[in-house]
Amino acid sequence: MNSGRFAISVHILTLLAFSEDEWTSSEYLAGSININPVLVRKELGNLRERGLVASKEGKSGGSRLAKPAGQIFMSEVYEAVRQKDLLGKGINSPNPDCPVGRKINDHLDGLYDAAEQTLLASLGKVSLAEFCAKFG
Repeated sequence: MNSGRFAISVHILTLLAFSEDEWTSSEYLAGSININPVLVRKELGNLRERGLVASKEGKSGGSRLAKPAGQIFMSEVYEAVRQKDLLGKGINSPNPDCPVGRKINDHLDGLYDAAEQTLLASLGKVSLAEFCAKFG
């Protein structure tokens, strides 16, 4: 199951979109999200590796979008923070002698893959700019 990383990353990117070309500090971002700046810096590093954020060190440093908000799609953000198993897996190992237990994980994997593809297709239709427009 995914953690709150998607929501945190979308929050960061939305703030950076509103800051336009200004360098925004991780402390400012953390204050808006109401989390520790260390967690924000961790997510910024991940978003930077994915080409969504640019960062600059130093007193006048910070982060900003690496490309226009209209060119960033929610599917990219999801893929940047995606963790294994969208819906999760059972914590036990099914009985291989059971006709259901023997095949359940294969069938669940197919179901999960289809659900994730639907999610990605939906998120791929929404740009960060469109999401930001909801804020008036």
